[in-house]
This record gives sequence, C-alpha cells and structure tokens, in this order.
Amino acid sequence: MSHFQRLVLIVLGALGLAGPASATNVFRLEGYGAVSRAMGGTSAAHDTGSAALLANPATLGLGSGGSRLDLGIDLVTTSHLEIENAATGETARSGHRDVASAYYAPQAGYVRRSGALTWGVGAYAGGGLGTEYGKNSFLSRTPGGIDTGLENSSRLLVLHIPLGMSYQVDDRLTVGGAIEAQWTGMNLGLLLGADQVASLIGRNRARGSLVPALAGIPGLEGAHFSFSRSSDVESGADAWGWGGRLGLTYRLSESTRIGAAYGFRSHMDDLEGKARLTAVSSVAGQIALPGRIRIVDFQMPSTLTVGIAHQATENLLLAADVSHVGWKKVMKDIKVRYAADGGGELAVELPQNYRDVTILSLGAAYRIDRWTLRAGASIANQAIPDNTLFGVIPATPTRHLSAGFSYDFGRSNTLDFAYSHALRESLGNASEPNVSSGAPIRSTHAQDNFVLSYTHRF
Repeated sequence: MSHFQRLVLIVLGALGLAGPASATNVFRLEGYGAVSRAMGGTSAAHDTGSAALLANPATLGLGSGGSRLDLGIDLVTTSHLEIENAATGETARSGHRDVASAYYAPQAGYVRRSGALTWGVGAYAGGGLGTEYGKNSFLSRTPGGIDTGLENSSRLLVLHIPLGMSYQVDDRLTVGGAIEAQWTGMNLGLLLGADQVASLIGRNRARGSLVPALAGIPGLEGAHFSFSRSSDVESGADAWGWGGRLGLTYRLSESTRIGAAYGFRSHMDDLEGKARLTAVSSVAGQIALPGRIRIVDFQMPSTLTVGIAHQATENLLLAADVSHVGWKKVMKDIKVRYAADGGGELAVELPQNYRDVTILSLGAAYRIDRWTLRAGASIANQAIPDNTLFGVIPATPTRHLSAGFSYDFGRSNTLDFAYSHALRESLGNASEPNVSSGAPIRSTHAQDNFVLSYTHRF
C-alpha cells in the first residue's frame, strides 16, 4: 500500500470509520445516504444528495443551486446473528470480541451546482460484512472433537471514493456519470474440517505442492486460514481498484419523473496480505505455516436500476425502484492462493454459486413545515444457494423495513436520520465442502441500521 493510499484510509478513519457495515443485500447496503435508506433504498428518480454518486449520478442535478456538504455516519448493529449446529443444537452467536458486532462506516460528500452542470465528490462505504464467533464454539471444533481454540470470524469492507457530474440537457432530460476509486479490505478466520479438506481435494478444488504435505500429516483433523489486522482502517488482505456508473432522469410531467442507472462491475486487483495456515493434527498438535495469501478476482457486481418518483400532492412524494444485481458472474467461487514462507503453494476454490438478485424498493416522503417524514420497504430474492452457505459469510437478509426524517434548521442546515431493519432470515446448509459432515448448519440473521447525517448548503 502506498503512502498516499494509506493517508486516504487514515483520513477516512478520522471521519468515523470504525469497521465495516454488516451485509444487507448480500454485501451491498440497501440504500446510500439517509434519504434513500429511509425510503426503502429508492434513489433512481428523486434527490438523495451527494449519495447519488453511488446510485444515480443524474439526480445530482435535482438539488438546489450552489454548494452542499454532507457529513454522516452509518451504524449497523447485528440484532441477531447465530449459526446453529443442526445435529447437536449448539449455537455460535456473533458478538463483541475482536471484531465488534456494531459496525460504523463514513459518509462524506460535496456537491456544487452551477447552471445546467452539477458535480460532486464523496467517500461512502458501499457495504461489507462482519462476524465474530470467537474461539470456543463448535465452529472451532474439528470433526474428531478437538477444540482448536482458533478464531472463526470475518470482516469485509468495500469503500467508494467517487467523482461524478450531471448535466441538464433540457427541461426534461438530465444525464450523469461517475468514476470512482474503490478499496476492498478483508479479514478472515476459518476452520475447515478434515472432511471438508478431503472434499475439496476430491473435487479438484484444492491443488498445489502443499496438498500432499497436508494429506501426509498423521491424524489430520483440519486446516485453519487466518489473515487479519486489529486496525479499524486496514485489513489482513486488501486491494485498490476502480468502478463507475451512468444514469439519467426524464421528467414525464410536472409531478412525475423516471430514472435509470447502470453501475459497472468493479475492476479490483487481487486482495493480498500476510496470512497463516495452521494444520490441526490429533498426533502432532497444531502446525503453523506462515505465508502470504491472495484472494483472486474478488469483485463487486454490476447493477441496473430503473425507478419512478411521483409528487402525489404538494407534500407527498412516492417512489419505486427495481434493481437487478449481477452476483452470478462475480461470486461463483472464492479463489484463494496461498504461498508458505518456507516453500509450498496451495490453491483453493470455495464454491459459492450466487444467484443474480432482483430488488423491489418502495418509499414515501411527507413534508410538514420543517419536517420531512419518510418510510419504505424492500424485498429481494435469496442470492446464496442453501448448499454453499458459510457460517462466516451469512449474507442472507432479503427483506427490509425503513423509516426516517429530515429537519431543516433553516435554508442552510438540515439533519437527516434513517432507520432500517432487516427482517430475520434463516438459511441452512448440510453440504460439503462448505460445512463439515458432522455439523450441518443453519444461519439466522437479523439486523438494524441507523444513519445520521448533516447537510450544510452555501
């Protein structure tokens, strides 16, 4: 990581970044900014402030003239996240340990409008996930009953730094676009039982010179991957890349506007960092092999969103969006490459086979004097097949309810708040290689999301 890139992350940390946001719609937040989040994630055809840079940049032109500065924080709390061993009834609950169960993400944006042209720049967390099951649950126990004391946890953060603009072509049509730097950071602690290792080898999903070395360890009970950093800003494996999106809005009438936006698949370098592979043996104990890890071609998906906003009355705004997210092309496998410091390599491909997701989002906003009250909901299909679920990657919520408000202190200053609740979702998996044959699992996940932001216009 260069000194400049490190400086960027430190500055963002000063803005309030203390960890990643837990997964909502897979690894993506269900809406960007307090306005969109409170209105069910809708954003295609109404003003969402600088958060438009991550949704539909054409809507940058819907704001008032002059400049605006948005500063805020996104807080996600996992109100219920546990993995149940369906065979024994044991549970592993994600909680406050090395990776906290409450996650913070920054929001910052500046937008300037001058005539038909509006431009903006920002820094937003686009999503991620976070789990912490500790070292003493059944997830840290081998099929043979050895309590390894090894961590099972995950932390993923995707950070967007966009620069975008919109241009009002005429009194009906506005077009826009944004290009952005992206940073992805990942921490992981994952124990694979010997039966999972054997399944990966048998399916040609584990290859390399370390395979016969692992297979030859007497009494092999499992293998544990670990790469993490305690810093809230940096991660065990990370990379930079870029992405972008295009959008437009079209005014059908004085009260109705439609919008559309397309976000391109990310172009990230492979995530790299220091790691440790630990072989667990009933004969030799734990054998640690420090080295370096690479997560190959870990990308965020393309998105296509179309929507409509209708000013039903002077005070009431209604909005609806439909989004298609292309998870199938980017999450077929998690591809891991490991090189031990003492020599030897290992290539592992963990099957995921995610489905594409279609999301329906609905929202409403009602203006009363200085207050604007908002509410919304969204629903999506399940991306994760029930035979590829990992306990440390429970990106399962599909249904959200939301509410929020804005309060104008005057023409120049506004406080925005949003609350979003991911309804409880359960998903099971009894299939190797992602679970041990001795421990079919069921994930149950619900969470709460709070957004607080402040806008100053000048």
